[in-house]
Amino acid sequence: MKKRIAVVPGDGIGPEVIKQAIKVLDAVSNRYNHEFILDYALMGAIAIDETGDPLPQETIDICKMSDGVLFGAIGDPKYDNDPTATVRPEQGLLRLRKELGLYANIRPVRLFASLMDRSPLKEERILGTDLVVYRELTSGIYFGDKGRVEGGNAAFDTCYYTVEEITRIAKMAFEAASRRRGVLTLVDKANVLESSRLWREVVQKMALEYPDVSVDYLFVDNAAMQVVQNPARFDVILTENMFGDIISDETSVITGSIGLLPSASLGLSSSLFEPIHGSYPEAAGKDIANPLATILSLAMLLEHVGLIEEARRVEAAVELVIDKGLVTPDLNDEHFISCSKVGDVVAMMVESDLDEDTSFDNIFEGNLPLI
Repeated sequence: MKKRIAVVPGDGIGPEVIKQAIKVLDAVSNRYNHEFILDYALMGAIAIDETGDPLPQETIDICKMSDGVLFGAIGDPKYDNDPTATVRPEQGLLRLRKELGLYANIRPVRLFASLMDRSPLKEERILGTDLVVYRELTSGIYFGDKGRVEGGNAAFDTCYYTVEEITRIAKMAFEAASRRRGVLTLVDKANVLESSRLWREVVQKMALEYPDVSVDYLFVDNAAMQVVQNPARFDVILTENMFGDIISDETSVITGSIGLLPSASLGLSSSLFEPIHGSYPEAAGKDIANPLATILSLAMLLEHVGLIEEARRVEAAVELVIDKGLVTPDLNDEHFISCSKVGDVVAMMVESDLDEDTSFDNIFEGNLPLI
C-alpha cells in the first residue's frame, strides 16, 4: 500500500518526538511492505522565524494533498511571554484546523497497568478507566468574534455554534459509544449558557436515533470533578471546544504522564494526528521527551488509513515497552532511557518478533540531564 503523509514537526520537542514516530513508521513499512511518502512542512514558531507566517501556504497545500498529517507540537516562550505579539505560533494550528475542516478532536485515555503507581490518583479511583473525549474543534469561543472596546479597557469573546456543527460531531460520538460500552456523556453549562442549551437540545433529539446508547448530562464544573473522582464511570465524553480543551487535558493526570496521550483531529479535507502535550521548550534538545504519545498518534493515523493490523502492532509494542520499564524520565526518573532509545526499541519491536522474554537491561541510562 502507498500512502502520502504530511509531517509537521513544529516547535520545542516536536521534532524530537516526531523523529521517533518516523522510526516506527519505517519499521511498519519494512515489515508490511508499505510505501509511505513523507512531505515535511513548517508550522508554528519555526515557520514564523523562517517565513514570517505561522502557517505558510505551502504547508496548507502539503497537508491537503496528504492521506494524513503527523504533527509534533507548537509554541515558543518568546511568544508566550509577549502578550503584545500580533503574530503567534498557535495561530498556525487554529488556521490549519479551519483549512482542513478539522471539526472533531478525539482523545482516548487508556490506563497502562504497569504505570498505575505513576498516577497521582489512588488506584481504586482510576482502576478500569477507558474513555474517549470527542471535542468540537472549529467553532465556539476560540473562533467566535472577539475584540477590545472602550479604548481597550474591555474585551469580549463570542461563543457561537450552529445545529450543523453540533450534529456532525455528536453523530461521531454516538457511533463511537455504540461500538464501545454504550454510554455517552454530554458536558455543557446549560444552566447558564445559551450555546450549551442548543447543544443539549440537539443531543436529546439525536439520542432517539441511538436507543442502544445511554445518554447522561453533566455541567462542566461537575464533570471536572468526576473525571478525577471516578474516571471509570465515563465511556464517551462529548463536549464543545473550550470545555473539551480543559477536560481532555485534565484526563492526562489519570495516566501519570501527559506524554502518553495521543489524539486525532478528523475533518473534511485531511486528518491530523498529534500528541496532546505542548512543545515543552525546557526539554528541547535534551533527548528526554516522552515520544510514546506521538507514536500512539501514529497508530491512530495508521488505523485511519485502513492499516488496522499495523496500528494494533504499534500499540502492542508501546505496551510492551512500558511493561518492561523502557520509559523516559517523566515516568521513572531513576531508571530510564532516552527519547531516541524509546523510538529505537519500539521500532525494533514492530519490525521484529520480540516478546516479553527479550532483555533490554543493557540500554538503561540514569545519567541524562533532568530538568
